[in-house]
Amino acid sequence: MEGRTLQIVIRGHHLPGRRPPGAEYDNVHVGLQVGRQPADLVPGDAASAEWHTDVNVIDKGGEADFRGPAVQGRRGERFLYLTWGEVGADGSFEMFRRAKLMLADVPGEVVRAGRAVADLDLTDNCGLPLCARVRPPAIRWSAADR
Repeated sequence: MEGRTLQIVIRGHHLPGRRPPGAEYDNVHVGLQVGRQPADLVPGDAASAEWHTDVNVIDKGGEADFRGPAVQGRRGERFLYLTWGEVGADGSFEMFRRAKLMLADVPGEVVRAGRAVADLDLTDNCGLPLCARVRPPAIRWSAADR
């Protein structure tokens, strides 16, 4: 089944820190989940974070379906995970929360453009790492850099 490639750039701002206020974790990092593993880990105190992934877009009965190593979920409910965890002294990663970026929220014209840029704050209203489903307006999808 052939499709077209959608280049996705995720830009995270306002990270919560390596030890967010009131959190029980030290050395917090965030990465794009690929399969079951985090990729391209960024420390929680970085000024910003950016991840790149390619997604295959397949037309399924007039609706876009998404596939790729970083794509999670069932057809019609596909998403990307940003996974938060504590990095140990030995380099191990222990996940404690994830943010779900819903691909159905990417506007059709952005999908058709072949490049989707997602901008979002990575700290929630309590000062903790962003988690759960992240929907507009908390995430802003566009076809070009702003």
